[in-house]
Amino acid sequence: MFEKIERSWALVKASAAVLQADKKLLVFPALSALCTLLVAGSFLIQANAAGLFRQIDHGHLTAERLPLWFGFYLVQYFIIIFFNCALAGAALIRLRGGTPTLADGLRCALAQLPSILVYAVISATVGMILRSLQERAGFIGRWIIGLIGLAWTLATFLVVPILVSNDVYPLEAIKRSAELLKRTWGENLIGNAGIGVVFGLIMFLLIVSGMALIIPAAASKSTLTVGLVIAFLIIAVVLLALVQSALQGIYAAAIYRYAEEGASGAGFDEALIADAFRTKDED
Repeated sequence: MFEKIERSWALVKASAAVLQADKKLLVFPALSALCTLLVAGSFLIQANAAGLFRQIDHGHLTAERLPLWFGFYLVQYFIIIFFNCALAGAALIRLRGGTPTLADGLRCALAQLPSILVYAVISATVGMILRSLQERAGFIGRWIIGLIGLAWTLATFLVVPILVSNDVYPLEAIKRSAELLKRTWGENLIGNAGIGVVFGLIMFLLIVSGMALIIPAAASKSTLTVGLVIAFLIIAVVLLALVQSALQGIYAAAIYRYAEEGASGAGFDEALIADAFRTKDED
């Protein structure tokens, strides 16, 4: 277990080095966040005007409104998957020794547009089903459904880089991702959890520090100071979220490349990679 943790963190640090060397990779999660916010804002405004929220019965959507919510889920998933594919494509070019441009990443995503759409439909369907079941389940049921959702997330973790690198259908990519999970589950789970914990801790400390500044400023009625601190916190949290998203995308691309291609890029220790991804027969 400790060896897996050490290997996972080595992969995380190497992925961070890729992001540091190619900071424009941050543009993809930024565009994804911007587009999803614009779509969400537009949908919520129109939904409210159409009385959609009044059709929610005790926290559950009525059947006639489900297609609208599914459409919203579908568009959001499509945007997120599209820019994740662009990020993975650019990251794989970098890992293979190239110097990707933003256009290169977007071309990688555009080349897989039909597959991205189908995968978005699958993801939206799974998301809607899990959400619907969770809303109607009791405490134990919600916990079990949450575990099912986690298992789905882990099983599909490598779908995006697989779609970018191979001319396969989404169902085949999901199957291949689940197969690769058997070899990468430790690095997959520990590395992603580690990224989440580190950034979560940084955000927590940032918010606590900001509150420590806001409270005395508010007590002294220094509106300008309060406004500046809040603005700084918002900007810092957004930047951290973008870095975390970019790092997780690069990490997924790295995990896929080493599991599938058996090679590493600049900044990665070959011996460490070989040890992390050797097959069970080699253990």
